[in-house]
Amino acid sequence: MNITDTYKDKGARRLLVRELITKGIVDNKVLDAIGKVQRHLFIHNDFRHLAYQDKAFPIGEGQTISQPYTVAYQTQLLHVEPTDKILEIGTGSGYQAAVLIEMGANLYSIERQEKLFHKTQKLFLELNYKANLILGDGSIGYENAAPYDKIIVTAGAPKVPQSLINQLKVGGILIIPVGDEKNQIMHSIIKKMDGSVEVIPLQAFRFVPLIGNQAW
Repeated sequence: MNITDTYKDKGARRLLVRELITKGIVDNKVLDAIGKVQRHLFIHNDFRHLAYQDKAFPIGEGQTISQPYTVAYQTQLLHVEPTDKILEIGTGSGYQAAVLIEMGANLYSIERQEKLFHKTQKLFLELNYKANLILGDGSIGYENAAPYDKIIVTAGAPKVPQSLINQLKVGGILIIPVGDEKNQIMHSIIKKMDGSVEVIPLQAFRFVPLIGNQAW
């Protein structure tokens, strides 16, 4: 891959960051990360000239790269602190993962599609992004490295998988879109001392469906 970042790319990212601010993204750490990640490297070359538009694009295997606003919105809800151990369900293109890495997360990311997994693995090596990439069923989480400070799900689920709640630290945050296969409501879930959760429904989104043993 040709790893180039032109003045035009950098300028387009600055404009994207300004657009995200107008849409309500206020976390400067999130905005800084969006401003650093070279989104044009995470999409098909056919869409290279559109990389910094606030739109989703197909990445193959029936998956999409989320629009930057969605990535920024979910990330802002996580309240990421440096060295947070974060589990991401659905690596996809790796764009969301790259934003979390730029913010200093100790990231574990699961992808069920083998082609996407290997593609992102190769890209991360080229970009020197350090993450624990796992090929597997994200709906059951990743018990080997649990518990996690934060968990982010980048696919729509019919319900919140209990396995993810179990793998969340007390006081930890789980961000997940919940609904049917076409429309979901973003939820922020906070785990309490007694193991119960506080569930906060937020705004509507549309994601590709979460697939796995504890999903569809």
